[in-house]
Amino acid sequence: MVGFDRGRRAFMVMAAAALCGTAAQADDKAVTLMVPYPAGGPSDAIARIVNAPLGKALGQQVIVDNLGGVSGALAAQKVLAAPADGRMLFQGSPNEVILSPLANAAVKLKAEDFTLVHPIGNAVLVLVARKDLPAGSADELIELARKSKGKPLTYGSVGIGSLYHLVVEDAARQTGAVLQHVPYKGNAPVLQDLGGGMVDFAVLVYSAAMSALAEQGKLKVLGQLGSQRSELLPNVPTVAEGRLLRNFSYTIWSGLMVRKDTPAPVVQRLHQAMTTVLQDAQVRSQLAAQSQTAAPAMSLAESAKFFEAETARYRRIARDIKLQAQ
Repeated sequence: MVGFDRGRRAFMVMAAAALCGTAAQADDKAVTLMVPYPAGGPSDAIARIVNAPLGKALGQQVIVDNLGGVSGALAAQKVLAAPADGRMLFQGSPNEVILSPLANAAVKLKAEDFTLVHPIGNAVLVLVARKDLPAGSADELIELARKSKGKPLTYGSVGIGSLYHLVVEDAARQTGAVLQHVPYKGNAPVLQDLGGGMVDFAVLVYSAAMSALAEQGKLKVLGQLGSQRSELLPNVPTVAEGRLLRNFSYTIWSGLMVRKDTPAPVVQRLHQAMTTVLQDAQVRSQLAAQSQTAAPAMSLAESAKFFEAETARYRRIARDIKLQAQ
């Protein structure tokens, strides 16, 4: 019996060690950060800035995976189809998780399927016009649009239901401007056609390419859409500084998200890691080089409240402009 007990104890020790070893190996598995657009774009650039510091904070490798398609919803759906264990992360924005279901009838996901772990960064949205448009500010553009109802001013966006589309339509609704929407497949062709004078104006994320075109006199930046001037563009007025859009304020944010049913301890661990990453001076400077400001620190409760407010806001605007899923 003594020998049996010793053998049983030895077996239990070995079994426990094996289980611990399995757990340790599981903890060592790489984490995937899913980016909903192809490599080389702004979203990919953000992911490449944060993935290594995030991996260091987690003690696990974080691999960036790019999957474009269906306005970013394809990647979002892949995250929802993966196990809710915190090893499949999503770098999302309002475009993919809030707006794509409102614009595309084939998209069945909804914002409530996700938990926003923590915002990552905010990009500056600007109102930019062709070089010879006879308007030097947001107010002057609106006045011009009001006078041009017979031949509406044209504006470009990355597609129906995109944040950029909703922003312009919201401004038109508030001011009575009549405009014609010209959808494109990406920001780059919109910017190219603005430089060529093919469309009158657009709301876009501020970028180095845009800055270069403005410096060359090929287009002009009329204003920025944040509630206050961004530290990245201190000399460009906000549209709210004018008369006609006093309470008009938009930025576009990206954030680290997981499935809603991810266990709370896992979400907390990811939140703490992302908080650490965003305090890194090098990360903040690299985001600034991509025309992004690092998101302010938020608790998990604050992140949830922010996400709920943004979801309600964009759904309300979609209703106001009578956006129909196609």
